[in-house]
Amino acid sequence: MPEKGRQVNKNRDRNRTLPLFARLILGGVFVYASFVKILHPASFAEAVYRYQIFPDIFINLTAVVLPWLEFFLGIFLVLGLWMPGSVILSNILLVSFLGASIFNVSRGLDISCGCFSTGAVESSLDIWTILRDMFFLAMAVFLLYATFFSKDKTKIF
Repeated sequence: MPEKGRQVNKNRDRNRTLPLFARLILGGVFVYASFVKILHPASFAEAVYRYQIFPDIFINLTAVVLPWLEFFLGIFLVLGLWMPGSVILSNILLVSFLGASIFNVSRGLDISCGCFSTGAVESSLDIWTILRDMFFLAMAVFLLYATFFSKDKTKIF
């Protein structure tokens, strides 16, 4: 009997490790992506403008609010705070980022991503950007499942 108990504990530890790993990675990515944008909002506003998605009136607002949203969302994910809201918001943001990337790649626009820097030195939007965003979205969807649909609700904290 003690062997079965150890196996259950080992599975429970494994079930807690994957969500923890996913939220630490996503949280770190969001925090890292926010730094340059927070420090250089005018440059980030240019990156947002190049996407040609938002009306001009929303460019500056997006350039100021989005990096802070990314920063606090990343902190909440790393610390495990307000997980239901953090997980839903991270999924919404990542779907939006992925959609904007696919939209501009399909239009043939040769613009920089604006994901981790605001300058033109960052590589252009391409299939690798889309694959990277899909990987991050997969982790966010996994966290969504772990937060709302998993039997062991304590495992992501």
